[in-house]
Amino acid sequence: MGRESRTAGGDEVVMVAKQAGTPRRRTLVAAFAAVYVIWGSTYLAIRFAIETLPPFLMAGVRFVIAGGILYAVARALGAGRPQRLHWRSAAIIGGLLLLGGNGGVVWAEQTVPSGLTALIVAIVPLWMVLLDWLRGTGSRPGLGMAVGLLLGFVGVGFLIGPGGLGGGERINPIGAGVVVLASLLWAIGSLYSRKAELPASQTLATGMEMFAGGVLLLAVAAGTGELGRFDPSAVSARSLWALAYLIVFGAIVAFSAYVWLLQKTTPARAATYAYVNPVVAVALGWALASEPLSPRILVAGAMIVAAVVLIVGRPIRRRAAIPEASRAAPDNPAVSAVAATPPATPAASPAAPALQDAS
Repeated sequence: MGRESRTAGGDEVVMVAKQAGTPRRRTLVAAFAAVYVIWGSTYLAIRFAIETLPPFLMAGVRFVIAGGILYAVARALGAGRPQRLHWRSAAIIGGLLLLGGNGGVVWAEQTVPSGLTALIVAIVPLWMVLLDWLRGTGSRPGLGMAVGLLLGFVGVGFLIGPGGLGGGERINPIGAGVVVLASLLWAIGSLYSRKAELPASQTLATGMEMFAGGVLLLAVAAGTGELGRFDPSAVSARSLWALAYLIVFGAIVAFSAYVWLLQKTTPARAATYAYVNPVVAVALGWALASEPLSPRILVAGAMIVAAVVLIVGRPIRRRAAIPEASRAAPDNPAVSAVAATPPATPAASPAAPALQDAS
């Protein structure tokens, strides 16, 4: 049963929401606020969490718990038992999105400010357009799309360039490089998730991906010695509250709101999170963590956000017809539902959050 069957079968929670009829404006505003603010805030929450928690251990615990909760909810609502093939797909997607994508972001935030991390992660739609074209499933980018790609990558180069470029301190090059690589892995995982064999239930599939990715993150934590160096007595209350926030709000509440929005509004409107989240992340990092907000950051951020607007807001023509259902992919942290947005947006499963989930 492929990605088509997931949409055809529908998600249990989503089906209940659809039966409720046209949502009130107040409910729509609340759902958009959840996606905008919560996913945008996960980058800062990650920074607070890894102050006293090892990065891979923190991310692994986050997604094992969140994935287990979503899996249990889906099964309680009637989702069938997943097949072995479904678990294999979930492990591959979880490895690319959560271990490679979110894991890279979490590790890099030890040296890269959360707001700047969010700006770099925002280029995921650019990677997806480029990869889609290079692998032959997407048409050659037109003028507007090409301008968006050029603007976005130039913006990233300007952001992470030498310290004397545009003013402000230089960003740690290794950390910034890891974030760029993480965004590429997130895009690869998102594209793979479009045709992966997964259960019909969106919630079940996303829970499986989160859980599998969390297990892989814990394995890396053990392999890198994080478990041996971990001292529970040194963990601060702020880090624990940040971890709880990432689990409950970043990986569950915002994901549920996004899946609901995909059923109640247009994909283009739901996809606006892609260029709102980095703005929220930069603002929160500056206001709550005293992160830098230099002219270079403002200019580079404007270039990247403008590029994402150009990419997300333009339809992508495909060489081969792909059923609409096959474009549904797992959350943010965003790790599954995000791929149900226009092909140029980050198909995510949690982090979108989150690489957030994105983060």
